[in-house]
Amino acid sequence: MFIQTEPTPNPDTVKFLPGHPVAGDAGPFDFPDVASARMSLLARALFQVDGVERVFLGSDFVSINKDPDKDWKHVKPMVLAAIMDHYMAGLPVVEEGAAPSADAEANVSYEGEAAEIVEEIRELIETRVRPAVAQDGGDIIFHKFEPDTGIVHLSMRGACAGCPSSTMTLKQGIENMLKTYVPEVTAVEAVL
Repeated sequence: MFIQTEPTPNPDTVKFLPGHPVAGDAGPFDFPDVASARMSLLARALFQVDGVERVFLGSDFVSINKDPDKDWKHVKPMVLAAIMDHYMAGLPVVEEGAAPSADAEANVSYEGEAAEIVEEIRELIETRVRPAVAQDGGDIIFHKFEPDTGIVHLSMRGACAGCPSSTMTLKQGIENMLKTYVPEVTAVEAVL
């Protein structure tokens, strides 16, 4: 089994590509700590590696955030071994029936013009933003749109969570794109 690795804009995060489905269509799954990883044997195994602080399971990749005080030359081989051991044993990545991370959008209903605006925002995020963010080992979640102020609330996950360049990505990249295609959008705010 050959597992590829890719650096991400976050120096403390590496994207691992095992060549097999990871979360597939069931995910993504974001595990900010070992306690949240109950539903995933793979995530629990990865948290056993000294230095692993966060595990994100994308459709076909695993993003690992390490402790900034640890060096990748010590962490990466152990992560590669844990991923390989998991797949070689034929174990499921997540328990059957597991739901994606609960970092979902706010339960807000929109009507009329606001509903149309939100639909445009969601479509742009799904078709243009999410694929680009996934290339860097992360994900982005729409939380809500405030029609009276034009503010869109989003959160970054995986490699993008805590990344030094995530603020720039949100403000200069995503905010500018949304303002261009959806003039009602005035700003993008991060949900932590």
